[in-house]
Amino acid sequence: MCELLGMSANVPTDIVFSFTGLMQRGGRTGPHRDGWGIGFYEGPGLRLFQDPQASSESEVAQLVQRYPIKSEVIIGHIRQANVGRVCLANTHPFVREMWGRNWCFAHNGQLANFAPQQDNYWPIGDTDSEAAFCALLNRLRQQFPRPVSVQELLPTLVSACNEYRQQGVFNCLLSDGDWLFSFCSSKLAFITRRAPFGPAHLKDADVQVDFQAETTPNDVVTVLATEPLTDNESWTLYQPGEWRLWRGGECLAQGVAS
Repeated sequence: MCELLGMSANVPTDIVFSFTGLMQRGGRTGPHRDGWGIGFYEGPGLRLFQDPQASSESEVAQLVQRYPIKSEVIIGHIRQANVGRVCLANTHPFVREMWGRNWCFAHNGQLANFAPQQDNYWPIGDTDSEAAFCALLNRLRQQFPRPVSVQELLPTLVSACNEYRQQGVFNCLLSDGDWLFSFCSSKLAFITRRAPFGPAHLKDADVQVDFQAETTPNDVVTVLATEPLTDNESWTLYQPGEWRLWRGGECLAQGVAS
């Protein structure tokens, strides 16, 4: 299956270190050779980089690693194709506009016989992931004709994700640029880094960084990944059905869908 990468921070932060580790899994230390993508929010804007090539061999991925883009919310993905062709249209993360904001979504898993009725939002590619994203946005628009707070959206988000996971595996990351919503069907982990910061070493590459030299005492940065990216830090594993809402690196709300 695919692998996810997310970040929520209270200050604009680059994700070069974590991204470098994840990219190795796209064909070098892992089998996820069928494309990759990453989205960086800058206010309401969204920088999106995608490539259907293996991330470990992608010139675009190398560009992103050399270009430390700073953001408070980031969503990334490497793909091992199960449903849909290997092509740019099927490369995560997927983006749609709703209520004047860029909504960004990435999914890890597979949904069996998933063919939801579409309304305002339609898939461009032929993956179950994009179909689920469009179905989720359609459900939100039908239930909330006008923008509402994310706290009001949460019950619908959790209910939809829990419903989708009954049809297969549904680990996902979703954001409108202000917050980051995460849902675990089978596998997801996170680490929150705050002062006192220390060194971290990647599992998939011989790369180490001393965050003490890269941060201020007030920084809070949470990184989410399908599998822990470092081998000298303590990551927290989600339970199946667990969801968390993040803003500014902090968990605003959490629960376990039954």
